[in-house]
Amino acid sequence: MHTYDLVVVGSANADLVVRVERRPGAGETVLGSDLATHAGGKGANQAVAAARLGAGTALLARVGRDAHGRLLADSLGEAGVDTSALLTGGAPTGVALITVDPDGNNSIVVAPGANARLTPEDVERAEGLLAAARVVSLQLEIPLDTVAAAVATAARNGTRVVLNPSPPVPLPAEVLAACDPLVVNEHEARFLLDLAGDPAADASSASPEQWAEALLATGPRSVVVTLGAAGAVLADATGAARVASPRVEAVDTTGAGDAFTAALAWRLGLGESLTEAVRLAVRVGAAAVTRPGAQESYPTLDEVAAR
Repeated sequence: MHTYDLVVVGSANADLVVRVERRPGAGETVLGSDLATHAGGKGANQAVAAARLGAGTALLARVGRDAHGRLLADSLGEAGVDTSALLTGGAPTGVALITVDPDGNNSIVVAPGANARLTPEDVERAEGLLAAARVVSLQLEIPLDTVAAAVATAARNGTRVVLNPSPPVPLPAEVLAACDPLVVNEHEARFLLDLAGDPAADASSASPEQWAEALLATGPRSVVVTLGAAGAVLADATGAARVASPRVEAVDTTGAGDAFTAALAWRLGLGESLTEAVRLAVRVGAAAVTRPGAQESYPTLDEVAAR
């Protein structure tokens, strides 16, 4: 019996956002808008996005005993996320410094803070939580050894693993082997393929379908490459396919990838095929970019259907 559709193990940050006419170059100063503070972090974003869609969701993360930590706990609770595994202390809450240009594109620098103190021991103590989930979703804004511990715990309990390796780092073979799917954007795909010495890392001579198939050969059970407004490409043992995204006017792309991954993981946990799950995920990601912010931009399932 599964208590949760999705358990997310990952980061929780305060997003400090400034809108700019253009993002600064090296050594350059530009003036921006008033500072806006939002609840964010890839882990918390995924948990909120899934809960908004109707998934039974819990988050294992760590925040500081500070105002940003309270902001995150409140945001998660209001979205319907189970926060019983939200740990506090060890360092200040993580912070993401985000600039957003008029086209909705962003640049992000993350100060991990308490996220860096989420440990394998924390995961071990939460084994019952992971075992009660259909799917465990992970990212890389927490220590890699903690991610590896969560993957091992999920595998031990027969729980499906979805991993977005962001920010990208070299992944242990046992982590890659558990991913079903590995979810990457274009930058992350090229990074991992370059590590593997694969010529498909050269964007000028390889298609996204080739990226996906080349990444599949590195060990994961399935792969999804997100392409922004162009949709996504998926690959598994049956081959590669592309799913188009609906056309929308982008306001802010912050957190859109997290909304995509959350929707994908939820629907896979419900038993949908990878293609079916990606079809919903691209629609959820597209809806998320039409509103500013990360968590506050995430749609309900009814809002997605209305589009």
